[in-house]
Parts: sequence; C-alpha cells; structure tokens
Amino acid sequence: MRLPLRRGAKRKGGFSPTLAGWQASTHAELAWRSARGAGARWAIAGGVLGVLIGLIAFAPAAWLASAVASATNQRLLLADARGTVWSGSALPVLTGGPDSRDASALPGRMQWNVSLSGLTLELRARQECCLNSGTVLRVKPGLARLQATLQPPPDGIVGQWPAAWLAGLGTPWNTLQLGGTLRLSTPALNLESVEGRWRMAGRAEVDLVGVSSRLSTLPTLGSYRLSLAGDGSGNSQITLSTLEGPMQLSGNGNWGAGGVHLRGEAAAAAADEAALSNLLNIIGRRQGARSIIAIG
Repeated sequence: MRLPLRRGAKRKGGFSPTLAGWQASTHAELAWRSARGAGARWAIAGGVLGVLIGLIAFAPAAWLASAVASATNQRLLLADARGTVWSGSALPVLTGGPDSRDASALPGRMQWNVSLSGLTLELRARQECCLNSGTVLRVKPGLARLQATLQPPPDGIVGQWPAAWLAGLGTPWNTLQLGGTLRLSTPALNLESVEGRWRMAGRAEVDLVGVSSRLSTLPTLGSYRLSLAGDGSGNSQITLSTLEGPMQLSGNGNWGAGGVHLRGEAAAAAADEAALSNLLNIIGRRQGARSIIAIG
C-alpha cells in the first residue's frame, strides 16, 4: 500500500518546487543587491571625478598666485589675482621677500591663458606696458623633473620693464633708485629642473638701457648687457658688459648648482669720477677709481 506523499515533502530522486523557488528568489535578490552596490560605487566614483574635474577646470587664480609666491620666496607676487588658473589676471609685484616692507608694482594688469597640448602646459601672458603677447612658455612636468621652454616672438624680445620696478627687491635696488628700461630677449631658452637643480640650454640677454640713478648727478650712467649662455650641462656662463656710457661695467661668472657667482668691476673716467663716487661706493668694494663687484 503506497502512502500519500505529504505536501512540501521532497520526492526521492527529485526536488522541491518550493525550495527551488526560494533559491531562485535568493539568487535574484543577491544579484540585484550586487548590481545596486556596483551602481552606487560607480555613482560615487563619478561624483568624485566630477568634483576633481570641476576643481581643476575652475581652480581659482589665487592658487597660481600662491604657487608663484612660494617658488620665488615671495619676491614675485601676483597681487589681486582674478579669474582661474587657466585664464586670469593679476598685478605683478616685486618685494624683498618675507616680512619685507619694500614692494613695487607694475602699471596695469597682466593677463594669462593656460592650455594643454598633450602632457605639456602652454602659458601665454601679456601686459600692455611690459610683456610681449607673442611669447609662449611651455612647461612639461615629469618624474622628479620639470622642463620649461621659453619661445619668444620673431623679434626675440620677451618683454621690457621699467628699471624702477627693481626697487621692490630691497637692498641695494631701493637705494640705487634706477631709471631706464630693463629688456629681456632670447632666440630660445630651455630650462630643466632635475631633483631641484636647474640646467639651462640656450642664450638670453638682459639689457639695461638708458640707466640713471638718484645717487649720481649725471643724467644717464649708460646702457649695459648681462648675457647668459648654457649648454644644458648644468653650468651656465654669465658675462657683464657695457654698451655705452660714462660708467663702465664688466665681469664674468657662472650659474650652477652652487648658485650665481660673478666677479667684475665698475669704473669711471677721471672727468666723471666725482659725479659717480657715491654710486661706486654702493656697487662694490672701492679701489681707487674702481669698484670691485663680487656676487656669490
């Protein structure tokens, strides 16, 4: 006599419809929870990425100003920075460094635009009084190194600034109170920082044109040129020469891992020695009609 199979009991060699349905329901719920968890993770990741992109795209110009101040030990400030890191403006100010009371600002605002070309940042800046808009600075960061290439316009002139701006750097510039024009030119210049050490390849010239000083009664002291030439080896040569004028400057030196070293002299013709005496005393150590210049 066969006994009737109780409802819900498992048949021999078979399966329970109720148990199978429960297992299918459990698997579906686990899959749904997994999909919901993955979706939440993707949503969080997307939100974080969006915030990062927003921070990068709309990073305030004040961040760039802070970076410049830190890199120059607060000797160059971008005051009243407006806009973003990528497109903004500011007032360039020279100071004597932390806690210095000396400061000198340029007239008008400097505008800049930064764009990406692959892994390279391209900076274009302009300032009506001083900076040529055709100049491009390309910066390529790398592992423990930084490459910067300065590409001037066809005439090679990067910019020109009033020499009086240098007074903001403090001593001795605030004492000299120079007049005239400071001009930077180069055919092309490459700078590379490797583990904090700078190397230069190319040539640059800094001209001081029509220089005057409150320490002299002469209307002009002359025009001078400071030349820098590097082959990328880490040791660049410096040459100081006189283009014209009653005060003669000359010198030679180098810029390397140990900083700037320059040895030279300033001299005046006998007819102008009295008018240049105070200035020669400030420039260096006096030896008769000459003043010995020693930097570094």
